[in-house]
Amino acid sequence: MPGSEDEFKCCTRDFLFTCVDLLLFLFDIGLDIWAAVSLYKQEAYVYFSLLLLFLLGSSMLVQVYSWLWYRYDDFKMKTKIEKKPSQCQLKLLHVFQLGIFFRLFHECVQCVHSAPGVMEKSVQSLYRKRADAESVAKFLRQDLRILRFIETFSESAPQLALMLTIILHEGRLDPVTELLGSSNKESAFVLTLPLALPSVLKAIGSTLSIASFLTTYDHSMRTFLPEKEKHHMISLVFYFIWNLVLISSRLTALAVFASVLPCFIFAHFICSWLVLFFFAWRSKTDFMDDPRAEWLYRSTVGLIWYFNWFSVAKGMRIRSVLYHAYILIDICILCGLWCWKMSTDPPDFVTHPLTTAACVVAVYVLGLLFKVIYYTFFHPNLDKDKLKGATIPEEQPEDEERSHSVPTRLLKATDNKRMRKLAENFFC
Repeated sequence: MPGSEDEFKCCTRDFLFTCVDLLLFLFDIGLDIWAAVSLYKQEAYVYFSLLLLFLLGSSMLVQVYSWLWYRYDDFKMKTKIEKKPSQCQLKLLHVFQLGIFFRLFHECVQCVHSAPGVMEKSVQSLYRKRADAESVAKFLRQDLRILRFIETFSESAPQLALMLTIILHEGRLDPVTELLGSSNKESAFVLTLPLALPSVLKAIGSTLSIASFLTTYDHSMRTFLPEKEKHHMISLVFYFIWNLVLISSRLTALAVFASVLPCFIFAHFICSWLVLFFFAWRSKTDFMDDPRAEWLYRSTVGLIWYFNWFSVAKGMRIRSVLYHAYILIDICILCGLWCWKMSTDPPDFVTHPLTTAACVVAVYVLGLLFKVIYYTFFHPNLDKDKLKGATIPEEQPEDEERSHSVPTRLLKATDNKRMRKLAENFFC
């Protein structure tokens, strides 16, 4: 049957996405450990502390969201492995920062049915074409995509900015000497030279992590679109390019500023986050089920907006324009301060700070151009009721009222309301 064949192709693609995402996740963890060990061995304690702060802070944030979502779903487990631990054991897993691993990893066994979590249901749906397994797999994948979304901008993006800063410090001795507390420039240069390889590889790993997220997150949101609105490859390419270009320009601006004024980057983050948190509050988000947890979400939105934009409510086009104007001005200021510092305290290596700063600003403008092209030609604009998995309508006891109402599909237990809400904010 054509429908079954399309479903099989869809679940095959989802299975491959899950495998690639898992491999990149493991690769990124390995690079995290290697980078942390290298920084500690080279006595770069400031960098080491910052890296641990990003890792632990992001992990705790993701664990909190994971636990809250289990609670919001009344601890209704959908796979064999999820049903094994008790509620108390599940809480302990999250306390010890293992909740996300419990959701994602699976035991390597030959029997497909014994594989847990996302991989369990993905493999079953791939080889058995079971509709219930595929719907559960989709639900679990979408929760993981949102958790990876939070992790990307609370861990990968800050790590990439840190690694770029370290790389810039490799060619500039003075900031390295100040941060490491050394009075001998030559010894400071020799000390930080072994950090180059871990920094470069970790920067590449963080970039791959961000790139993987951009692809899988967009794919998950578009599962709620009608079949005729499903994206073509060219729309995915434009979505990927404008996000990656904007994020790269933003992170580069932060890195060059931190390379010459490392202490002021913390003040810059706090001031910017307060402003962005205020606008997140004014956007009246309603993502979480608990009003108190909604403040946590708004705080997370402020953190994400520090690096990149995403819609948190419907009708955010004007605010998106204001946001990009604010970030563009901020990038210009950061690059301008870097150029001023370069001119007053020139580095030992040959560079063209004005050209570099202009390129960073130009790349951000280029990303905005790609974004305009995407929204003009490829972005589907739909009504809320046209998305798949419509929310449960209000009760209509009268048959006459039902006959005149717009038909909607009830929200099933395997429909992920969290990802659907994000899809509504993005497409509606």
